[in-house]
Amino acid sequence: MNDKILIIPDDTVINKIYFIRNQKVMLDRDLATLYGVETRVLKQAVRRNLNRFPEDFMFELSKAEFENWRSQIVISNSEKMGLRYAPMAFTEHGVLMLSSVLNSEQAIQTNIQIMRIFTKTRQLLSDNSDLRIDFEIMKKKIENQGKNIELVFQYVDELMEKKEIIPEREKIGYKK
Repeated sequence: MNDKILIIPDDTVINKIYFIRNQKVMLDRDLATLYGVETRVLKQAVRRNLNRFPEDFMFELSKAEFENWRSQIVISNSEKMGLRYAPMAFTEHGVLMLSSVLNSEQAIQTNIQIMRIFTKTRQLLSDNSDLRIDFEIMKKKIENQGKNIELVFQYVDELMEKKEIIPEREKIGYKK
């Protein structure tokens, strides 16, 4: 492995993952930066191999999505000037496919790192789902316990009312 390949901090990669169209995606400009190529080079490679990038692997942001994305990120006007065209968004599978069209050592190593991060985030979501299920089970148990306690108090109240209603009996035995 080449010693000049830089390991990118996980946080840097994680901050480049966006949630668009209910999918985790990375944008062409961010991927190009991570791979150490110009955005136009990445786009050319993709366009030459469009058959490898079906819609569930890669899509171009709509005008509304593009404007929404631009309004959410903090970039200077000079950087916005370079954003004339809507970015391509790559799903996890699309990012994986990029390694077959960008064949540099840095692209390969960066791609491996990105895949590991996608896997970690998927695992975190899965762990959170398990916690959410456990939480719901506990919540239902607590609700049932609350109902049971309420029922016990209701029975106690009924017993107290019956005790008040029962007339006192005449005492039997010797009178003093």
